[in-house]
Amino acid sequence: MDIIKAIFFGIIEGITEWMPISSTAHMDILNRFLPLNVTEDFYEVFEVVIQLGAILALLIVFWKKVWPFPGNRNEKGIFALIKKDKFYLWINIVIACLPAIIYELFLDDVFTFVTPENKMTIIGISLVLVGFVFLVVESIVRNRRPSIESTAKLTVVHALIIGLAQLVAAVFPGVSRSGVTIIAALLLGISRTAAVEFTFELAIPVMFGASLMKLLKYSGAISFYEILILVTGCLSAFIVSLFIIRFVLSYIKKHTFSVFGIYRILMGIIVLTLLR
Repeated sequence: MDIIKAIFFGIIEGITEWMPISSTAHMDILNRFLPLNVTEDFYEVFEVVIQLGAILALLIVFWKKVWPFPGNRNEKGIFALIKKDKFYLWINIVIACLPAIIYELFLDDVFTFVTPENKMTIIGISLVLVGFVFLVVESIVRNRRPSIESTAKLTVVHALIIGLAQLVAAVFPGVSRSGVTIIAALLLGISRTAAVEFTFELAIPVMFGASLMKLLKYSGAISFYEILILVTGCLSAFIVSLFIIRFVLSYIKKHTFSVFGIYRILMGIIVLTLLR
């Protein structure tokens, strides 16, 4: 039965990780209705492993966009080894990651106000508030021409501001990392397509790093049956993510984020009414 449940968890992870609706919130909601018969420590490892499946799918879809090698033989110095545009892209990605790295290393244990008792309430409030923010931001930028149409035009300042925005999601469950980075990007005058692309590109080191740190902290033994659960959930998240990532990239070229804002508000109301 847990193998079947793992498939559902992977599906939800693969869908919600790439939409600005908070995968954390949806995984917690699913765990309320369809809990895995595992220990709390193993469940944390399970969440990390299926997230790695989603990241692997992202790497496949975005490989050409982020892989920096080989460089240009006609260039001198570092650009003979590394493509110039990818070099500057990764500089921006690293800068955007710095706030999250500092938070994980030095501040994660400081913000401990989230407890099992109040977590669903915080998730519900976060879903509603960020949903309204999406609607407000879309009303602001709807008739405004973006000043930046491509991730290649992003500056170090843009990257730092977007990176700082991620901290809101790190502190408050239900906010959505992709949600706050997209909102910050839109307010900076970045197009919806470029905002989504940079958010996805930024997810590669952020999600991989966070997942790796959690895995390294786990010291328990894992049985063969638990390995099957991990593999099933990871594979499910990987397959679904391959389709959802492409869908979101295609969808946002012709639509706004308003539908995600409305969905968040409705889901937040349900959480606050029925699950807190």
